Amino acid sequence: MQEHAIDPDVYIRSMATRGHLGGLAVATPQALRAFDAAGFDTVMVETVGVGQSELEVAGTADTILVLMAPGMGDGIQAAKAGILEIGDIYVVNKSDREGAQALVRELRTMIALTDRGPHDWKPPIVMIVASEHRGIQDLLEAIDRFRAWQSDTGHGQQRRIARARREIESIALAKLRAEFQLNGETSLDDLAEAVSRGEVDPYTAADKVLIGL
Repeated sequence: MQEHAIDPDVYIRSMATRGHLGGLAVATPQALRAFDAAGFDTVMVETVGVGQSELEVAGTADTILVLMAPGMGDGIQAAKAGILEIGDIYVVNKSDREGAQALVRELRTMIALTDRGPHDWKPPIVMIVASEHRGIQDLLEAIDRFRAWQSDTGHGQQRRIARARREIESIALAKLRAEFQLNGETSLDDLAEAVSRGEVDPYTAADKVLIGL
């Protein structure tokens, strides 16, 4: 990051999540769209972490790299729900340290247990030592193989369509929330109070919201 901070061909932007769950800032999808319009060939998105809730990147990026390191509890992280469902490539950094081979074996076992079809992509595990630039070429080749598989199978286009669908739904829901005034008379708060008092059930209240819109 420091080496590229003054690189004229690289733009780095830090974005705080400000409490937004999912591991990304709420404005990240729009920022990516702006970078694409600006002509950037490659955009890298780093999440705040990898856990049970930091999975929003799966619906944002074309290629998902899950970065792990030995001795940092990443073996436990790998066992969490969702982690093995989002990774396209698993990268074990600091692979010259003790415990790296054990982490790789654990990842291989868990990937083998994941249900995949004969033509589905099987995520590779790449061992690197980033500080010494070891294994970087292997990682680039793994990314190229995945991108080629995406192109050959149409998976890449399917992922982009799904991403656009989620973005449309998100914007539409945000606009609907802004319009939660029912016939100019009954507000969402009024309905919530009625539900809390047992005067109406949540399903009926939701129907009233939709009718009011």
